[in-house]
Amino acid sequence: MRIIVAGAGRGGRGLAAHLQRQGHTVTVLDRDAHTVEHATEQIGVVGFVGDATDVATLSQAEPRRADVVVAMLHRDADNLAVAALARSLGAKRVMVRMRDPLYRPVYAAAGAQQIMSETEVLVGALATAIEFEAVDHSMVLGSGAIAVELKVAAGSPAAGRSVSDLANDDAFPPSCVIAGITQEREVQAPRGATVIQPGAELLVVAARADLARTIAMFLGTAPGGEG
Repeated sequence: MRIIVAGAGRGGRGLAAHLQRQGHTVTVLDRDAHTVEHATEQIGVVGFVGDATDVATLSQAEPRRADVVVAMLHRDADNLAVAALARSLGAKRVMVRMRDPLYRPVYAAAGAQQIMSETEVLVGALATAIEFEAVDHSMVLGSGAIAVELKVAAGSPAAGRSVSDLANDDAFPPSCVIAGITQEREVQAPRGATVIQPGAELLVVAARADLARTIAMFLGTAPGGEG
């Protein structure tokens, strides 16, 4: 994919580096020449020095040829300007980093298809980690459900059982969905006959109210003992 990242601060530079490692063609724009030089030399991306909210600067990156333009500047007002300009210059898809939730409807009106609130993501992950010590990685989804990574403990109610067997267990939380499983270094889409072995790493989605029981099912902890 051809991706333009407006803003090469810590977040934008980290995003650009990750995308570059995945084999995408990445272009960054930033006002600071040193920042752009670091990104081009250390990461290997294409860089332009200038204000991404300026139509002439953004045009150099050719948004119409990009698969996605990502606005990662520090101020919502600047990201809003990038989103509007990118759309007017023919960008197919625009994503923005939102700091103030009041900007959400304004971003949408400007044509941003995906609006990522770093505050909501961070607060959701921190709150889950605080309430459930066993959870290292989590994400609050738009529906309010929570996606978590869990490593199946030996002796837990789920260890050694098939997905279908678990689903038919009255103790299995009704909202819980096993979205992915990694066993023996192989990522699998779980089927009914898939047996969950101790040590397997799971991506599980569950309603907030069912999270304690979900953790108990896979880790063997007492329901509600961490919440």
